Amino acid sequence: MKRPHFKRYTTRQLWFYTKRAFYILIAWVLIANALFFYEFFTLQSEGVLSSAFDFKSAFTANLIVAICAGLIGGILTVNLMERWLRKNAFWKALLYITILYTVAAFVISTIGALYFNSQKLGLPFYHEDVLYEVQLLFGTWFFIKNFIIWLLIVLVTLIVLMVNDKYGPGVFPDYLLGRYFFPKHERRIFMFADIKNATGIAETLGEEKYFNFLKDFFGDIAPAIVQTRGEVYQYVGDEVVVSWKMKAGLKRGNAIQCYYSMKKIIAFKSNRYMKKYGVVPEFKVGYHCGNIMVGELGRIKRDIVFSGDVLNTTSRIQSLCNQLDVEILASKAFGDIAYQLPKGVSRINMGTQPIKGKTEEIELVTYVRS
Repeated sequence: MKRPHFKRYTTRQLWFYTKRAFYILIAWVLIANALFFYEFFTLQSEGVLSSAFDFKSAFTANLIVAICAGLIGGILTVNLMERWLRKNAFWKALLYITILYTVAAFVISTIGALYFNSQKLGLPFYHEDVLYEVQLLFGTWFFIKNFIIWLLIVLVTLIVLMVNDKYGPGVFPDYLLGRYFFPKHERRIFMFADIKNATGIAETLGEEKYFNFLKDFFGDIAPAIVQTRGEVYQYVGDEVVVSWKMKAGLKRGNAIQCYYSMKKIIAFKSNRYMKKYGVVPEFKVGYHCGNIMVGELGRIKRDIVFSGDVLNTTSRIQSLCNQLDVEILASKAFGDIAYQLPKGVSRINMGTQPIKGKTEEIELVTYVRS
């Protein structure tokens, strides 16, 4: 049977990675310039710099190194490192990161040193005197110091990206600023995603293989959640609960797009699931929105917790998917405000349905993609 064709990256995904690479580039260039001027003014105030010091060449070389580091880091190395941290044991990922960083540091430093020494000596960059000066650089305290400083900057960048992925875009800054230290009301969108026939799959695979199945599934769908500005609230067995702030979830149809991006990723990786587990995960989702209470709970393990009837209602909506023979179901209240839909997606009214635990029935909608 011929496998359907899926593009590896959509325009939305490419834009996400492009923005992230741009932010890393700008941040690293600013950090590099701050370090350069700090050292320059420190040495100048101590009277260490001689009249032979060429500020323009030194600054330009520093800028070249910073831009190269930002481009290579933002586009290639940070993404590889982040992937290794997700896919490997920590010690193995750390080994890979150290090797990659060392190679990148030597390449980038060589580029900057070639320019600086070429300008300093007034010779082409390939001249043997220039190459000799570049070779001497790698044994100096200047190189070792910068190697260690930039290793720390790379590691901090990775930590920030991973923490941001854990809490969701914008949540970690809110956490640091103590925005949820005192409970407050918010309007949010929730999506409950549940794997179909999870019990049957678990019985077939066994405990250990089923756990790895869930681990792969939740890991594979993570980019779809992050790229649509969703926040993983919690994993409950074979279910994941995702939340959006209203503006983020409605913009460009992010909340609904999350479901279709998840479907696309799993379809793209279907062959791997079949080879590894003999089954491709299928899932159903439910959407609802409304007012909730949000705040920090716990002392030993502090976490941001949501409380309100919206969560219970969303869970009940998702449980009706099988009964109504659909994979995506939402309250009409959510459907009415989700006016921006992903390209090719249209809404279908499903009528009024009774909800378990509620006296009043609720109007539901589903979505289809042409």
